[in-house]
Amino acid sequence: MSTLTDNMPKEPLVPNKLSTPKPIKPWKATPKQLLPDFLGAIVAVVTSLVVVAFSPMAGILGFILTFIVISIITAASISGIRQDRKAAANSVSTMVIYFLAAFVLLPVVSIIFEIIRKGAPGLSFGIFFDDMSVTASDAPLSEGGLLHALVGSLYVVVLATIVSIPIGILTALYLTEVKGRAAGTVRFFVQAMSGVPSIVAGLFIYAVWMISLGGTYTTAAGSLALAILMIPTVARTAEEVLKLIPTDLREAGLALGATQWKTVALVVIPAARSGLITAVILGTARVAGETAPLLLTIGGNDAMNWNPLSGNNSALPFYVWKNFGLGTETGADRAWTGIFVLMVVVMIFFSIARVLGNKKG
Repeated sequence: MSTLTDNMPKEPLVPNKLSTPKPIKPWKATPKQLLPDFLGAIVAVVTSLVVVAFSPMAGILGFILTFIVISIITAASISGIRQDRKAAANSVSTMVIYFLAAFVLLPVVSIIFEIIRKGAPGLSFGIFFDDMSVTASDAPLSEGGLLHALVGSLYVVVLATIVSIPIGILTALYLTEVKGRAAGTVRFFVQAMSGVPSIVAGLFIYAVWMISLGGTYTTAAGSLALAILMIPTVARTAEEVLKLIPTDLREAGLALGATQWKTVALVVIPAARSGLITAVILGTARVAGETAPLLLTIGGNDAMNWNPLSGNNSALPFYVWKNFGLGTETGADRAWTGIFVLMVVVMIFFSIARVLGNKKG
């Protein structure tokens, strides 16, 4: 007598991969659906060229304005014909957003292109190993360098970071963890300091250190001026990062018998480590290109000064300002090279912040 188990297959069934249906993506536009939009773009370009050629709307600006208007009208017409009035209104808003985004990106791309075009030709290995102590301002670019400015910028930024990190992070911890009576006042002053012009920070250090205390131009004075600008950035960014830490982690630490500060030190800060590092790097990038505070504090120098606590020094922003002020073609070329190096340094800081910000844990 056969049983039910006798009729079952001896080998396990393996799903047939060939029979697996492909996922349907109705949101993905097909070439047939993109054809009207492509033809509409061609019509907008051709119509704009015709209007510019046979009307007072001449030049690049006239073409851009005409193209924007005609593109919006064309996109709205195509969507209205294919669907309905709501789709036409959606196309209008989408085109407006695209053009506004282009207006935001266009100046940035133009600035970066101009800096690369004028600054990159002056780059060479020699400029990173020499200063301007024995080189005239009108000497060829192959002579002299910006080592003194690069080292001076490194000194100023590092010292400002050393001053700003404990103050900024402790301020953020007070605002998020302690929440004392003065939290509102502290938050108000931190936000107010974020909008202080950079020249005010330089004037403050100049008035206190040089006029009141009789100090001299030093790298440390410049770093203190930059620290005033860096602290609000670090404090505000760190505060937002600490707010993202779940309250359950704090309650778990307290439930295990730990004190508040032990919970903050062993639980909250490690959980927010990558975000706090990002806050520090963003604050560093914020002050790396500041010029006005340094004009009043470091004094400027064409030779290397390895002592940040004594004597005048230079920095990349000061180097750029000084060479542009010379009014010569060679000075302008050196300034553009300094701008290019400074831009690369700042972009490196922001790239590091981006990587650390996306890192989990």
